[in-house]
Amino acid sequence: MPQFTKCSTFASHFIDVKLDIEMNITKEQIDELNAVVKVAVTKDDYQDKVETILKDYRKQANIPGFRKGQVPMGLIKKQYGKAVLVDEVNKLLQDNLNKYLTEEKLDVLGNPLPKQRDNFNWDSENFDFEFELGLAPNFEVALKSKKAITHYQIVADEKMINEQVERIQKQYGKLVNKTEVGKKDEVVGVFKNEEQEIENKTTIELNNIKSKKGIDTLLGKKVGDTVTLSTKGLFNEDQELASALGIKSEKAQDLKVDVTFTIEEINEREPAALDQELFDKLFGKDAVKSVEELKTKIKEDSEQQFTQQADQKLLNDVTENFIENTKFDLPTGFLKKWIQLTGEKVLSDDEAAAEYEKSEKGLRYQLIEGKIIQENKLQVQFDELKEFAKGFIKSQMAQFGQLNPAEEELENIASRVLSNQDEVKRLSEQLMSQKLITLYKEKANLKTKEVTYENFVKEVYG
Repeated sequence: MPQFTKCSTFASHFIDVKLDIEMNITKEQIDELNAVVKVAVTKDDYQDKVETILKDYRKQANIPGFRKGQVPMGLIKKQYGKAVLVDEVNKLLQDNLNKYLTEEKLDVLGNPLPKQRDNFNWDSENFDFEFELGLAPNFEVALKSKKAITHYQIVADEKMINEQVERIQKQYGKLVNKTEVGKKDEVVGVFKNEEQEIENKTTIELNNIKSKKGIDTLLGKKVGDTVTLSTKGLFNEDQELASALGIKSEKAQDLKVDVTFTIEEINEREPAALDQELFDKLFGKDAVKSVEELKTKIKEDSEQQFTQQADQKLLNDVTENFIENTKFDLPTGFLKKWIQLTGEKVLSDDEAAAEYEKSEKGLRYQLIEGKIIQENKLQVQFDELKEFAKGFIKSQMAQFGQLNPAEEELENIASRVLSNQDEVKRLSEQLMSQKLITLYKEKANLKTKEVTYENFVKEVYG
């Protein structure tokens, strides 16, 4: 799907073009959002360039019956003249049109569209071309909305911290083999259902089973026993069922069948001791020295992650507010035509209208965000982008246990990352989002609401 762009690629790729030829270009304003640019190309504009190219062709041409470099110019013109003319005129059009758009500071949406003309005569010496322009609207953005937008401050409460401590103890605990299934055990076994082509070896935790009947069926069973379980309501989430049965999530959604489960192994996970050995394993030597320090660290790390989620929610809500309350018209007819003609294939009127409808909201926010960035002079400098990249890399490394990477290592990785233009674009967008969030926190009409993570999820996601 084509992406709308203010100050389009057509206009921006040639900002620094210096031309000796000044062509006759005029603009006819149709209305505030639409214009037609007329370009007159005369023989004097292209003749010298065309002649030079044809002379070069003549020097290199290999045509039977003539020595290299001795082919009559008339024959060269007959064979190559029109193609060279068309190519050079198109280059002149592109360069001069973009120079004109830049000098006139026209904010265009999409690219100029050439007006179609039947029976265009390339045998003429002088040519007239017309291009349709879709112009960006003028509008104002109010950073302070009338209605206050909620800015969530998510806190890690005692219940959550204790649950995290238990998860850590469980994760780093050791497995103790058992003879029969208990309420807190992990059971290794094979699920089967021939009709549904299910056969999958997996580990299930009784704590994760939702069905009381399912739990009762498993309790007290031993290695080698086979039980029958209903898939309906067996787990809390369809994804858990899909993983246990080794099937796709879509299939798990409405699956209501009986499956057999043959027990191969029963284990109880003995929680790890909350001692210095565990603390060092988690955070590095002597970074944490007590259970209280562990809880403080969990709280800090959790709330740092929560801040990111709250900030993303704030950004989404502010964006929606801008789109809803910043009113302006768009050159709809032009944009639909642009979508119709500039994609991988020409679309029908209905297809173009449907694509425009899907794209319109994004375009509106593009324009709003661009104006906010411009008016507040927000910029991404390379040095701060590099520091941002290093911070991102450091956090990624920490997830794999590399807690204190050397500065030289970070520098080298960041340099490699920033040599990739796609990564530069992605990180620049992330950094600009951070700058926008900071701006909104300073200037938007916000009300702070302190919530636990559990209540945040309930309130935001239902």
